[in-house]
Amino acid sequence: MNILDCAIKMEQEARIYYEKLAATAPIPEMKNLFTLLAESEQEHHDALLKIKENADSLDATFKEFPESACLFKPLLAKRDLVAELIKQPDAYQDIVKEEEQGIRFYDDLATKSKDDNARKLLHKIAAEERRHLSIVKNIYSFIESPKNFLVSGEFSNLKEY
Repeated sequence: MNILDCAIKMEQEARIYYEKLAATAPIPEMKNLFTLLAESEQEHHDALLKIKENADSLDATFKEFPESACLFKPLLAKRDLVAELIKQPDAYQDIVKEEEQGIRFYDDLATKSKDDNARKLLHKIAAEERRHLSIVKNIYSFIESPKNFLVSGEFSNLKEY
């Protein structure tokens, strides 16, 4: 199976998933977060397409690669997402875990690969996943920054305990 086609398919599914979450989000912050995540998944998809265009000469087939691994399986889908995010806004960390799992997945495939071309390609995909993880973390930081902004210690928006 072509590893790049699989990665591209998972990014498309992730974008659609985040777009659905943005459409159903009751809180504007959540809507913004999921909209930005969907946009970042589209950018990630486009970056993988560029890798695929440049990798035409490489053999992108990985013989031990299972077809079932090409499904986007979000951790957040296992429970009532809206209720979970209202109760615990840090459920966003599940999104970060998913991205980290993707990096480990491609790194593991690269170490198992006996073909140099496939290994190089898998390392490129893992590097792109790392770049995408950085973007996802920055999105969350951007969304959360109004809550954490402090102009002066004298006028704090932080609660006293």
